[in-house]
Amino acid sequence: MKLTESTLTSLPPAAEAARDVHRAAGAAQHLCLDAGYDYDQVREIVAAHGYTAHIRPRGEEVQAKKAGQKARRWVVERTHSWLNRFRHLLIRWAKKPENYLAMLHFACARITWYNCL
Repeated sequence: MKLTESTLTSLPPAAEAARDVHRAAGAAQHLCLDAGYDYDQVREIVAAHGYTAHIRPRGEEVQAKKAGQKARRWVVERTHSWLNRFRHLLIRWAKKPENYLAMLHFACARITWYNCL
């Protein structure tokens, strides 16, 4: 729970400004979390920071698959899967943090460019 609190309090000013714009327009700012955050304490922390929590409970995807619906992966899980295809990032050949960050930026740019085609 402390990690959730510290993450939400350390958001960059641009993210807080975007949340405030949504609130001023009368729209809710949504936050998608996986089953690892399915606790009442986390829900309270998220609500205290002005977000509407969407937490997928354990077993919900399995039930949806049985009902004939297509399984959907969360955006973060999908993106991590795509990034793991870059062996340079997966094994971390770079010793300097600057080189690793540059490769991470390159991988994200390539994924974005490929998905825009």
